[in-house]
Amino acid sequence: MTLHDTRPDARNATTPPLEADGAAVDARARPRRRRRRRTVALLLGAPVLVVVLAWAALELFRPHLYSGTIMQAPAAAPSMDGLVWSDGTAVDLGAFDGDVVLVYFGYTYCPDVCPTTLSQVARAIDQVDDPERVHVMMVSVDPVRDERAALGDYVRAFDPSFRGATGAITDIERVASTYGVFFARGEDTGGGGYTVDHTATLMGIDTEGHLRIVWPAVLDVDALAADLEALL
Repeated sequence: MTLHDTRPDARNATTPPLEADGAAVDARARPRRRRRRRTVALLLGAPVLVVVLAWAALELFRPHLYSGTIMQAPAAAPSMDGLVWSDGTAVDLGAFDGDVVLVYFGYTYCPDVCPTTLSQVARAIDQVDDPERVHVMMVSVDPVRDERAALGDYVRAFDPSFRGATGAITDIERVASTYGVFFARGEDTGGGGYTVDHTATLMGIDTEGHLRIVWPAVLDVDALAADLEALL
């Protein structure tokens, strides 16, 4: 009697190859690795994000450091009653409410400081985002020689928007004293000419009409532009 082996032939078994098992395991592990990488990236990026946000907040709320002297208790800018513009109309500082006004005391025959200051102011205003809201006026400290028309032409040579103001010597002296400005006739230059010694600081009236800041005679154009931007 012949006995037959009924067990399946091992060669015909359908056991999956090891390669297939490895691929399946790798496929399941791949999403987990990606999740771990994302988690690590988030953990590493979080401190950087915190630093960036902190820096942005610091820049946003950091007070502006002015290049001039800020009035600790700013008061309303002194009136300029008695003075007139070069076109003869009365000076009214209230007309500039909501804007910034720069006030300078000088004269058209000034050989150096006045033209230097006015040209620097013009360059600074060119850097401001809203230059139409910055007004510049020069009050003459030499009303005898600075006739109204000549005064207007002089200041507009630096910028068409600049305005000149003048008046009787007594009115100019009164206004100048309220702004802390001194002026007096200086040396004779020959041929009837003379210089005028005067305080050469630039003053700023803020958008609320307060005398807010005084800049030194020597200006930094970029710093002045930044100050004007902050005042606006």
